[in-house]
Amino acid sequence: MKNKRKWLAAPYGVWAAGFIIIPLLMIVYYAFTSQESGQFTLSNFSSVFTATTMKALGLALVLAVLSTLICLVLAYPLAMILAGAQVTSSAFIVLIFVLPMWMNFLLRTFAWQTLLENNGVINSILQMLGLPALHLINTPAAIVFGMVYNFLPFMILPIYNVLIKIDRDVIEAARDLGAGAWMTFRRITLPLSVSGIISGVTMVFVPSLTTFVISDLLGGGKILLIGNLIEQEFKQLNDWNVGSAMSMILMVFIVISMMVSSKYDRDGEGALF
Repeated sequence: MKNKRKWLAAPYGVWAAGFIIIPLLMIVYYAFTSQESGQFTLSNFSSVFTATTMKALGLALVLAVLSTLICLVLAYPLAMILAGAQVTSSAFIVLIFVLPMWMNFLLRTFAWQTLLENNGVINSILQMLGLPALHLINTPAAIVFGMVYNFLPFMILPIYNVLIKIDRDVIEAARDLGAGAWMTFRRITLPLSVSGIISGVTMVFVPSLTTFVISDLLGGGKILLIGNLIEQEFKQLNDWNVGSAMSMILMVFIVISMMVSSKYDRDGEGALF
């Protein structure tokens, strides 16, 4: 019976092989082969370690870390409020945050473009109030705004999923023993929610580091992140070898993030659902 149940996972195995394993093997192949002869070479990686690429990677790391921190600061209090609200159906809370994600990713980013542009909604409101207009579009701040808006649900849901699993009797026992709100949070709530925090940080940091659409639309093509350079190598320069080498460098950070997540969330408590 168990063997029959294993076969039920066969469609997922085919899907994983076709859309995950094979593409990764192709990236590895192109990264270590020459575009001209197809022979083994490390020259593709020498093209990666240039001033332009390192600057784009450094800026991507800074913006990804900043966006992740902002998401964490915004998400944790909100997740605590939602967990304390004791809503009968947790599926309703999940629906609230998943519902905006049903809208196309590009449309949501275009909406921020309308808000942040020089004659956009924000500057129009500032002018109505007699305040000076702000130059927001085509700046790193605009990219951070877009990242936080698009990836905030990925931080809220794992933290909320962990907080609702904390036994309320433990918190009540701490308060009965004289612990204040801050000590209860610091000694009980925060340690027990680490798995959700790590899971949320990983799910925000990775797409923030690899994004290129947000920086294209909200950065106006003037601010290049590592994702933009990879896109250019594949689509504009048609150099899959150097683009794959750049992707391999980027995958190092992704693997490190996944290793940290698996270390602190071995039981999958911080999973979205």
